[in-house]
Amino acid sequence: MSDRQPLADPDTRPPASDVEPEGPAEQPAPRRRRGRRIALVVLLVVVLLAGGGALAGGLYYRSVDRSIDRVDAFTDVPEAERPPVEAKGAMNIMILGSDSRDPENTGGSRSDTIILAHLPKDRSSAQLISIPRDTWTAVPRSKEGRGGRDAKINAAYAWGGVPLMVRTVEKFSGVRVDNVAMVDFAGFKEIIDALGGVDIDVEKGFTTRYSLVGTRTFKQGRQTMDGAAALDYARERHAFPEGDFARIRHQQQVIKAILDKAASGGVLTNPAKLNSFVRATSSSVAVDRSLSLVDLAMELRGLRGGNLTFFTCPTKGTGRVGSESVVFADPARVRTLFQAVRRDSVPDILAAGAK
Repeated sequence: MSDRQPLADPDTRPPASDVEPEGPAEQPAPRRRRGRRIALVVLLVVVLLAGGGALAGGLYYRSVDRSIDRVDAFTDVPEAERPPVEAKGAMNIMILGSDSRDPENTGGSRSDTIILAHLPKDRSSAQLISIPRDTWTAVPRSKEGRGGRDAKINAAYAWGGVPLMVRTVEKFSGVRVDNVAMVDFAGFKEIIDALGGVDIDVEKGFTTRYSLVGTRTFKQGRQTMDGAAALDYARERHAFPEGDFARIRHQQQVIKAILDKAASGGVLTNPAKLNSFVRATSSSVAVDRSLSLVDLAMELRGLRGGNLTFFTCPTKGTGRVGSESVVFADPARVRTLFQAVRRDSVPDILAAGAK
């Protein structure tokens, strides 16, 4: 798998000074309810649940859909610089994530997780490609004049918000972004507790120093985790030689576990449980102005964890640029992977991602 590249530097977490705003950082606008709690996992769970037969009451769930917060994702994204659509009917969703309650999160506005989710035209599967946040790449110049140089990819969010992230990811991948969702991974806790916990196969025992309870030790093997434990598991990177790459892999594990539990844990067949869960999770979601979760849910009603394939964008490992610890993409393999995404060729995506 592409997320197992040799690493020159196990610690890829940038200090706050690694992303230097060229002027005041562009902070997200205040929003109602629980702040910017907008998550990939919530998006996928709502999509999964909304596809169930228990959601036949279309008008009610469309009212829920209309209440979801929206972001201006494509404002100031010049059409002339955007990649063309090569495979009509396929969909590419950029998911941005942060963890506002991470004990290590002392910096300003940034996106800690970047995933490009590809939904093929037949909607029979989904391929989710994690782009490490420290990937060194060209960041276009924002309308305020920030950027316009090489930097870590997540600097784009600090310098120009969601629109500059769209431009940067499109420039990096050559893939046109159709829709945007955003994540606060701290929302894992509430979601997982609502499901009654999730089952995770811990590949290697470790102790985390950045736990919600001080320290927490995970034993090797399959185990059921409550929300707090799963969040600690998904956050940890210091205990592994691969650093942030291990954290990406664990986040992917937790996402799949949530989807599998939501599909098999009685949520779909219990209208009252389904209703409360959908309302709770939808209050944590924000997407771009054109995305209808209900419509997408009906298209993806057969999607389950087993239909999802996770990759990490191919890299050559980590190193340093000046004082910054960065991830270097593998240009040839990145090009092959995203060319397959643009063509909507799932076999080629799977082959490129597995190398």
